Amino acid sequence: MFDLKVIHSVLDQLEEEKAIPKAKVIEAIEMSLASAYKKEYGKRGQIIRSSFDIDSGKTEFFQIKIVVDESMVKIPKEDEEVEKQETEYNKKSSEIPEQDGDERINFNPEHHILIEDAKKIKKGVQLDEEMIFPLESKDDFGRIATQTAKQTIIQKIREAEKSSISKEFDTKQNEIVNGTVQRIEKGNIFVDLQRATGILPYSEQISSERFKQGERIRAYLYSVEETPKGVFLRLSRAHPQFLQKLFEIEVPEIANNIVEIKVIAREAGSRSKVAVFSNDENIDPIGSLVGQRGVRVSTVMSELGGEKIDIIEWSEDPKKFITEALSPAKILDIELNEEEKKAIVKVSEDQQSLAIGKGGQNVRLAARLTGWKIDIQSMEGESLSSDKD
Repeated sequence: MFDLKVIHSVLDQLEEEKAIPKAKVIEAIEMSLASAYKKEYGKRGQIIRSSFDIDSGKTEFFQIKIVVDESMVKIPKEDEEVEKQETEYNKKSSEIPEQDGDERINFNPEHHILIEDAKKIKKGVQLDEEMIFPLESKDDFGRIATQTAKQTIIQKIREAEKSSISKEFDTKQNEIVNGTVQRIEKGNIFVDLQRATGILPYSEQISSERFKQGERIRAYLYSVEETPKGVFLRLSRAHPQFLQKLFEIEVPEIANNIVEIKVIAREAGSRSKVAVFSNDENIDPIGSLVGQRGVRVSTVMSELGGEKIDIIEWSEDPKKFITEALSPAKILDIELNEEEKKAIVKVSEDQQSLAIGKGGQNVRLAARLTGWKIDIQSMEGESLSSDKD
């Protein structure tokens, strides 16, 4: 039925190119052959398995029977018809209790074997054990059965490939991946990641960026979803973690756990604030991210289309942290309302617009970074709260 040379070639190709183990494909072939055999020659309730020798092409079929006793199944009366037994068995195989409350399924000689009979064949057999009985090989397996087997093989190979892709990208989730723009549809960018296609939704893009088909692209893989239609990889260039991962690539001190990025507040494509902390008092966390002559932060900004990045030092002291977060504005005083987690920040009149920022962006990002509601007040009494954005 099968061309062994073709099968060997296909198995080698699947293992090499798609990382699908040969054993998985052989298992799929055996399952499909058993399914086809049962469809052509089997009886209701039968458990049929097959063994496929990849070297010789020989296929053997087996019937499996489960060892039971009368506490597990109902033994039908001798005058019951076989058809009635099978009908009742099929209803009971879904484990729906009978009207009399007896939850045992009906005994089916094609599915079960009583333990006293099983012991005659195999010593020491246990309840629930599987007994294997060889089935007659059929030379005329039939065109329909062959087609069924092929379709099942294709389906199983697809499932194995999907599982293989899912495992591969599970290890890459929450990391930066590289790909090529495959196509652009309704604002969404489809990215060729070699073994799979990722989608960069419009909402996860930097609004000022434009990509063309065939262009190389980097993005943050934030979701891997395995669905009946395939593996969906969701990408982002607007995610705060994309910014963090870019710094991890550029800054060895982060990779070595000397410097930590504590929190990021980001408005993708426009401006971000990054709070950093050093575990070594001799290492300047801000200088580590900026780099000599600003080369490190410039590299990250370039990847993000010129997005402005403010790097500040993280602090456990709320007043100090809020002061740093509102830089470059100079702060005169801060009053904290711990209950409402609200900060009233006082600045001189000439610093108010700087503290607030264009369109309220500076105070808005500072509020997100620190987790405090921030109300900016000039010494003349005018104010603008971070709530009003």
